[in-house]
Amino acid sequence: MKVKVLASSSAGNCYIISDGTTELLLEAGIPFGEIQKGCNFRLTSLAGCLITHEHNDHAKAGAELMKRSVDIYTSQGTADAKKWSGHRLHPVRNGEAFTIGTFSIMPFDLVHDCAEPLGFVITSLATREKLLYVTDTHYVRYTFEGLTHIMTECNYDREILIDHVRTGEVQPFLAKRIMESHMSLDTVLDMLRANDLSRVQQIYLLHISEGNSNAEAFKERVQRLTGAEVYVCI
Repeated sequence: MKVKVLASSSAGNCYIISDGTTELLLEAGIPFGEIQKGCNFRLTSLAGCLITHEHNDHAKAGAELMKRSVDIYTSQGTADAKKWSGHRLHPVRNGEAFTIGTFSIMPFDLVHDCAEPLGFVITSLATREKLLYVTDTHYVRYTFEGLTHIMTECNYDREILIDHVRTGEVQPFLAKRIMESHMSLDTVLDMLRANDLSRVQQIYLLHISEGNSNAEAFKERVQRLTGAEVYVCI
């Protein structure tokens, strides 16, 4: 499974994954022109785009992608929130698998401050690799078997965030929102411990806060726990 990071932050999120046969876009939270560049101006290489929820740092270019003949797969709640429609829109539901090219995809529900957020387990029918993609959630209520790759939000360190509230660098209302709608390092570690990691080769840490994190420490702790290759996407 190849993963190409186009953007990963609160300013925008967008990734390309490929199993050598099918290419998928994960999120469309950057300007359309940047997505074109990331695809080497070959939008036709994309079999589709998965969007987790309606916030612009994940969905900004969704409407433009559909105008340019790229199919969007997202929840009905997200589509309604964005007022999207048309034959390029494919609403998907929690727990109902679907297929795009050589990828079998299982959506699952998340906990975030938006209409109907989803995560995805993406299995290649060609390589038998299995990717967990999860972002923008307070926690993950499910466990998964046979994972080979993990792309997970690892947004903040709780102690750093609390310290920034004490010093006035972060307002209490914002800290509360962050803690109720994003995953901390400790939550990510708990999620990893809950899953069978025996086949996991690579872990990508996504959507890391610019001010409330320590990227090197995040990477070291996840590597120490899992023994996998760990990449911090900033």
